[in-house]
Amino acid sequence: MSKNNDQLLFEQYKRQKRKEKRAVYTWQGIIFVLFFGLWELFSQLRWIDPLIFSSPSKIWDLFLKKAGDGSIWIHLQITGLETIAGFLLGTLIGIIFATILWWSPKLSKILDPYIVVLNAMPKVALGPIIIVALGPTYTSIIAMGIMVSVIITTINVYTSFKEVDKNYIKVLKSFKANRRQIFKEAILPASVPTMISTLKINVGLSWVGIIVGEFLTSEQGLGYLIIYGFQVFDLTLVLLSLLLIAIFAAIMYQIVEGIERKLIKNR
Repeated sequence: MSKNNDQLLFEQYKRQKRKEKRAVYTWQGIIFVLFFGLWELFSQLRWIDPLIFSSPSKIWDLFLKKAGDGSIWIHLQITGLETIAGFLLGTLIGIIFATILWWSPKLSKILDPYIVVLNAMPKVALGPIIIVALGPTYTSIIAMGIMVSVIITTINVYTSFKEVDKNYIKVLKSFKANRRQIFKEAILPASVPTMISTLKINVGLSWVGIIVGEFLTSEQGLGYLIIYGFQVFDLTLVLLSLLLIAIFAAIMYQIVEGIERKLIKNR
């Protein structure tokens, strides 16, 4: 009887969760339709300046034109690959730095003030220096994507390493575990949620770094299209590029969330 009651409660819980999810998706859809619907209406009625703010219909027409001649896919592919590279490398390098700092407390104390200064420094302002150092190539643009995310990744992950329950470490030490075993069995697994959260943050940061890099040096990519659109006062092209950035940043974020859900399910 108790087992049947538990099963019934579990089914009710699942139904409630599905209902909540449908409600969230419904409201998301309503907000989406309202935003673009009102934007289109205000532009048609000239309550907003259509020359500056364009309209969804104009942006869609331009997208179809650019998609038809294939030019938008070239720019999107270049920016997408640069962003993915900057995102993955920035996160990986940050985790490696955090591991080194955890492994050597003395080194951590030495580098701590420098890490604070680097974190406070506006990374975008260093863009011209990176371009001069590495040249106006894809490498310098990817380096911008890495730079904006690597320090925050290092700080977040290293802080998580330090905050792992000391009792776990004491238990492992009582079994004569060495530092590598402690890291593998306690520190790293306990810090996985923080790493996933950092990945979510890095999605946005990587796009910012790459787009700024393209502003400064690129002749292709969505960042280049934004600058070009401003130069020729084609703000529809600017808004199309911004919307594409938003869409693909959201897709990357959803992929990270999917990884997070899978990890939670398997734990």
